[in-house]
Amino acid sequence: MTHDIKDITIIGAGPTGLYALFYAGMRGVTAQLIDALPQAGGQLAALYPEKLIFDVAGFPRILAKDLVTGLSDQAAQFGNPMHLNRTVTGLDEVDGHFVVRTSDGDFPTRAVVIAGGIGAFSPRKLPQVASHPWYGRGIDDVVLDPARYTNKRVLIVGGGDSAFDWAQQLRPRAAHVTLIHRSDRFRAHQATVDDVLAAAARGDRTDVLTFHELHDIVSLNGTTLSGAVIRATKDKSIRALDVDVILPMLGFVSDIGALAEWGLNVEQDEITVTSQMEAGRAGIYAAGDITTYPGKLKLISVGFGEAATSVNQAVHWIYPEKKVSPGHSSNLAIFGQVAE
Repeated sequence: MTHDIKDITIIGAGPTGLYALFYAGMRGVTAQLIDALPQAGGQLAALYPEKLIFDVAGFPRILAKDLVTGLSDQAAQFGNPMHLNRTVTGLDEVDGHFVVRTSDGDFPTRAVVIAGGIGAFSPRKLPQVASHPWYGRGIDDVVLDPARYTNKRVLIVGGGDSAFDWAQQLRPRAAHVTLIHRSDRFRAHQATVDDVLAAAARGDRTDVLTFHELHDIVSLNGTTLSGAVIRATKDKSIRALDVDVILPMLGFVSDIGALAEWGLNVEQDEITVTSQMEAGRAGIYAAGDITTYPGKLKLISVGFGEAATSVNQAVHWIYPEKKVSPGHSSNLAIFGQVAE
């Protein structure tokens, strides 16, 4: 399927991409957004939706999922579409414009803004073959709705931020949380580790078992996961646990995929950009964590500014008669305002 041509196509539905979609609408151009994940929000939605963020301007604190909701609502006011669950596979130039090829359709566009974060990413799978048939049937590698785990016995596999964050955040609602890790060295924020270990020490519905790994899945009827067998990494002894759900929190595999073949300034999966966020090929701009330049800071707040710069430059490149700077939003007619 080939979609209608748009002025700007934004690749990546993280906070930077969502803000770019809004900004394109604010500049009065047509736009569309493409992302490989089934939901908007990028890492905020996939990795830590229940985590508080403290460094977004205007919010003393805000849950990651609430920031995603706000950004999505902000972008939606102009009616520009988001096309999710589509992997970008290529880019061609046809009749003076680009065509972004995806796993589900082609998207003609006059300019491209890449806001791909760390690239297309997917959760690392459990290495145990016995676990593979249980994904989506008791094994969840992404937590989208914490309420689903109310009164559940949860087994978390991992020792990083996601593992400890969910061990902490699911504790108030789960019947019990058990976290297992192959060693006693964790790659998570110390305050969160201390909180989870303290809960385990006082018997607050939490166990932390170091030097253990998943060994097998238990099912009483062949269709419902009812437990897990874990194995000690030192003496290879095994033990059974009664669990309702397993959350493998083993990190993500990221890949910029086809973007590496677009003739951009790419080095070590990052795009080197100019001060105008030019990516090395006319009509293509980049913003957010996927970019690098001297002094680069990988922060959400920085991504917002880069998104605005990218879109403004793209608008001027497509329509030279339009100024790069849009002026102050409080004076824009698109919001029903009148310039003073």
